Amino acid sequence: MKRFALAAAFVAVAACSEGGDPVQMALRDASAARQAAAVEEGSTRAPAAPVAGRDTTGDAAYVAGMIEHHRAAVKMAVDALARSDDPEIRRLAQAEIDKRTGEITELQSWKPAA
Repeated sequence: MKRFALAAAFVAVAACSEGGDPVQMALRDASAARQAAAVEEGSTRAPAAPVAGRDTTGDAAYVAGMIEHHRAAVKMAVDALARSDDPEIRRLAQAEIDKRTGEITELQSWKPAA
């Protein structure tokens, strides 16, 4: 618990000294607090449960997992575009859509070595 309190205090002091957008600061603080709590508890996100008959190791699993990961990022960015009027958020969301869509295409074109 001491590490969590120390991390939270550090983030609060850093946020005060940095200034900036209060919403971004609050998001950063919340993220840091969640990370500190996870470290304090010694927990990490559990890996996805294996799917019967599907290789969960190796190149193919990596490519499939990254495609799924990037699709989730695109969905979040599309949602941000639909909900936000903030020009900077909209710019960041569109950049994320463009970048991840290209990466999905690249990953989908990958063929395993013969």
